[in-house]
Amino acid sequence: MAYDKFTTLKSSAVPLPIENVDTDQIIPARFLKATERKGFGDNLFRDWRYNQDDTPKEDFALNNPKYSGKILVGGKNFGSGSSREHAAWAVYDYGFRVVISSFFADIFRGNCLNIGVLPVQVSPEFLQKIFAAIEANPDTEFKVSLSEQKVTILATGESEPFDINDYKKGNMTNGFDDIDYLLNIKGNIQEFAKTRPF
Repeated sequence: MAYDKFTTLKSSAVPLPIENVDTDQIIPARFLKATERKGFGDNLFRDWRYNQDDTPKEDFALNNPKYSGKILVGGKNFGSGSSREHAAWAVYDYGFRVVISSFFADIFRGNCLNIGVLPVQVSPEFLQKIFAAIEANPDTEFKVSLSEQKVTILATGESEPFDINDYKKGNMTNGFDDIDYLLNIKGNIQEFAKTRPF
């Protein structure tokens, strides 16, 4: 399933300064019945966003009108726990295109890259600068450049590079998932197959 191409994103951010956010908090297990990627955003952080009577919890960041944007900033060890793909689906379906943290669980990172969410891992020191910038001004914008592999706090000009696998970088730039990539090089595969003796 192809998704939006990613090159550069300029956006404000939603802060979630909580460490060890696991996938069961990102999307609780009771919402994993659907097999398509749509609709999971409604239940992103469901148990943190809503009371038992389904009223919004006013003190949770996603319910705070002063925070908005396509960037989610989480604490250390974001996406730990089970390997459910639905956690990344929920993040994407809600509207986030970037998640910034000082550490990601490997499987969650891979699931994000497979569906068009860019996980940006920065140093703990730079993460705290991001949180501080948002606290000082919730409208602060950040620039995330995939080509430069760099995230910048636009208000101060401070920036830090981030790593990404070259294959995944190419896929995100083109809006490809793994199957789209193979379909894109179908001709090359067919030509190579003709050279095989079997």
